[in-house]
Amino acid sequence: MPEQHALTHSPESPDDELKRLRERVAEQAAIIEGQTATIEQMHECIQELEARLAKDSHNSSRPPSSDSPFKKPPPRSQRQPSGRKPGGQPGRRGVTRSLVEAPDQCVIIPLPGICAGGRGGTGIATTGLAERRQVVEVVIQREVIEYRIVSGTCACGRAQRSTFPAGIEAPVQYGPGGSAFAVYMTPYPLQPYQRTAEVLNERAGLAISPGTLQRTVRVVAARLEAPVTAIRDALVAAPVAHADETGRRVNGNLYRLHVLSTNRRLTACCPHPKRGAEAPDAFGLLAPFAGVLVHDHGLACQRYSCWQAFCNAHHLRELTAIAERSPNQPWATDMIALLCQANALVGEAQNLKALPTGNVERLRTRYDTILTEAEAGNPPRPRRPGTRGRIKQSPAGNLIRRLREHRNEVLRFLTDLRVPGDNNPAERDLRMPKLQQKVSGRFRSDTGGDAFVILRSCLSTRRKQSDDIFNLLVLTFQGQPPIPQLE
Repeated sequence: MPEQHALTHSPESPDDELKRLRERVAEQAAIIEGQTATIEQMHECIQELEARLAKDSHNSSRPPSSDSPFKKPPPRSQRQPSGRKPGGQPGRRGVTRSLVEAPDQCVIIPLPGICAGGRGGTGIATTGLAERRQVVEVVIQREVIEYRIVSGTCACGRAQRSTFPAGIEAPVQYGPGGSAFAVYMTPYPLQPYQRTAEVLNERAGLAISPGTLQRTVRVVAARLEAPVTAIRDALVAAPVAHADETGRRVNGNLYRLHVLSTNRRLTACCPHPKRGAEAPDAFGLLAPFAGVLVHDHGLACQRYSCWQAFCNAHHLRELTAIAERSPNQPWATDMIALLCQANALVGEAQNLKALPTGNVERLRTRYDTILTEAEAGNPPRPRRPGTRGRIKQSPAGNLIRRLREHRNEVLRFLTDLRVPGDNNPAERDLRMPKLQQKVSGRFRSDTGGDAFVILRSCLSTRRKQSDDIFNLLVLTFQGQPPIPQLE
């Protein structure tokens, strides 16, 4: 009979059992801590994705063209309804077209052969003009001017020939008016070259090719370099200037189009492959600038020693996003109301030299109070274990820090009434180049892109000054490009 061995277990001491339990609790705590950190990260990621999906043109810097057509259109501004009906208001003076004293063609309508009383015959005598009515028509047609030189023989026996006027160099060429109209139809209304060539051929009988249009644009751009240089020099001496940039495609690469402009007088566009500090340094406009530079709190512009002012339109959109996404952030709504109130007070005080000191101090005090309340509800995020580098803060925390650190730049428009509360002038100057990219796509070479930038700088400046752009182009093709008003 085999021997049976009993299984014996050595009894575990209470200390060993307690140690084992503690180790197990520590392991479970580590697992729970890791899972908690993962859940927090996933929660933050979900919130970030939801906030990204909720963004559109009214609560971010996205353009209106990116808004979904399936959502209700968001409000476009902070303006409140005035209560007035659309259209002209009572007391408004109307404007109507007046008769031209010297019409190009006059048509006399004779009296009918039958009298209104029923009698026939031709016995109705004309006594005078009863009424005038005019129809305005637009006639686009080509006009061919032929220059002929003659030859002859002098009394001395030498053959002589007359000479063509300056600028008449080819057997057939386009004159200053035709060239100006071709350029006017392309960079100004942003028509593609092919479509412009079709319009000129169909309506004016000009058999012009897209390649000829491109060469014409390059010619006028080269002749406008002197006026554009004068515009840039005047911008350096301006008391207030606006800066912004946007992307564009050139020869398949992403370029940046930078703009420096004033509200009502000047525009200078500058292309560069990059958007950082290299671009402003390459243009050489901001280093000597000593006025107030209004921008979208870009780091590249903050490096310069000039006075700075930040765009509050961007702040309002960021605040709107925070107020919509986080009901527990009442400070965002309070800051929106404060900035709108401050802008309204500045608008009412434009006829004065400065806003009353008491109003400025009250607005600044309220500004600081709102930020103090915001900081209490949005403490800085702590560093997670095992992470290095900069701690990622929430959008609300980043905005609060920026508004606190750059208080003077945000509220610059309160103490200097020359400074607007937003950077809309620069954004308006970039709107047409962005539209050109949507219509015609990218530029195929740096030469074409640079020519477009020169033309936009000059044409935008002349449009701000209410000048005749077509006459400007005609004078340029005649070799006399006019210099715009610089003061």
